[in-house]
Amino acid sequence: MTQSLVRENRILSALLEVSKVLNSSFELEKNLSRTMTVIGDFLEMERGSVFLLDQHSKQLKIVAAHGLTKDQIERGKYRIGEGIVGRVLEQGSPLVIPNVGEEPLFLNKTGSRFRKSGISFLCVPISFKGESIGVLSADRIFKDKAITIDEDIRVLEIIASIIAQYVILWKHYRESEQERENLKLQLKGKYSLPNIIGTSDKMQEVFEAVYRVSDSKATVILYGESGTGKELIAKAVHYMSPRSKGPFVKFNCASIPEGLLESELFGHEKGAFTGAITARKGRFELANGGTLLLDEVGDLPINLQPKILRVLQEREFEHVGGERTIKVDVRLIAATSRNLEELVLKGRFREDLFYRLNVVPILMPALRERKEDIPVLVEFFLRRFNEENNKDISLSPEAMRILADYNWPGNVRELENTMERLVVMSGRNVIRPSDLPINLKLPTHEGLLQKESLRAGIEDIEKASIFDALEKTGWIQAKAARLTGLTPRQIGYKMKKYGISTPVGLQ
Repeated sequence: MTQSLVRENRILSALLEVSKVLNSSFELEKNLSRTMTVIGDFLEMERGSVFLLDQHSKQLKIVAAHGLTKDQIERGKYRIGEGIVGRVLEQGSPLVIPNVGEEPLFLNKTGSRFRKSGISFLCVPISFKGESIGVLSADRIFKDKAITIDEDIRVLEIIASIIAQYVILWKHYRESEQERENLKLQLKGKYSLPNIIGTSDKMQEVFEAVYRVSDSKATVILYGESGTGKELIAKAVHYMSPRSKGPFVKFNCASIPEGLLESELFGHEKGAFTGAITARKGRFELANGGTLLLDEVGDLPINLQPKILRVLQEREFEHVGGERTIKVDVRLIAATSRNLEELVLKGRFREDLFYRLNVVPILMPALRERKEDIPVLVEFFLRRFNEENNKDISLSPEAMRILADYNWPGNVRELENTMERLVVMSGRNVIRPSDLPINLKLPTHEGLLQKESLRAGIEDIEKASIFDALEKTGWIQAKAARLTGLTPRQIGYKMKKYGISTPVGLQ
């Protein structure tokens, strides 16, 4: 084989090995270091470096090298346009220094060349689609004097092109990994919103508990008022757990008549009772391999509680009207707005079941207990309902203050419904205090608002409706009455009741 064929074979072998190394994984520094070692071994390179441009510092830094110590690598930093390396990045074209000892632009920042005479330095840009993202440098690749500088540059440019594609792929991979992590968080957020939105200390305690308990098999019980997001937290625990691919089944113990509860939970055989024309699986069976949320568990009839306890302890049960024992693998999450300890004392809840459920208790705070989260929740709902209704409505600072000061007896559910109503019904782009429901603007001492605030809200709407109709009809009461569906006599009474007087010029 001729010398030129040997040389070509060596080059092709080097390029093949570089490709294999860079295709092995997305460990950037490790693979680029292996690449430089390959180049050194196959192509007899004395020294070489891969510089990549740091977008934050706008500096070229060595990320991989051959023939350099750690200290020398650390010193190898260049600004754009500085030295040979910086100039190659800036100009986007190769540079060759036949003898670095005679070139004042060669800075030797790494200090790796103790004797600069007789060393050739080659430098090519690492470019992708015309944009320079780094630089590949090498002391003369081949010791064979017959090889020309042009061939050196050709080989380096091919390797730089392969490196460029790898770096871009690595960046896309890193971005996609970050996006995947963000999507995972959003997925978790999907099953925890709106109530997992929050920066308050109380919500941070909930977050920590959810993260700690999710990977375990422990039974969880969620305590909290209606509307605090107990179901959403249960879903977050499920979807963050190893059971996430299994079913999530919810059952509200207070929503089914007592006579049907056992069948709903454990299933029944055909003919087990009147109307049981086919066999049917219960919630425990449907949740096999996943998670079952028993909501309002405090409403479970006392006669069913031993059967729930048996499933928790033995992982087995029978259908109503059946004799075959069914095994299940279910993680149970219970939720309640009631005080179970008090029910135990009253004999309405079994003590042994209480302790079996109360392994990991998580307390969901009421919204009034974490008022610092209200602005965050308001902004979230505002964005969501703006998108859903193709609107661009904002909230005035005064209106936000009223929302933040309100006690929200219905918790996050009430806030969500209020924000949806405001966005849907708003006729202008900025929600002001006058647009808010009347009950939000009234004092709420110890919950004293329901009937009075409702009545006041209705009267407020009626007054505004009558006033609007009168203005539209030029204050002609008969026309305004027809417009509002009232009789002239009724509209006269309403005007007197609400203190609405015809303007002086129209009397």
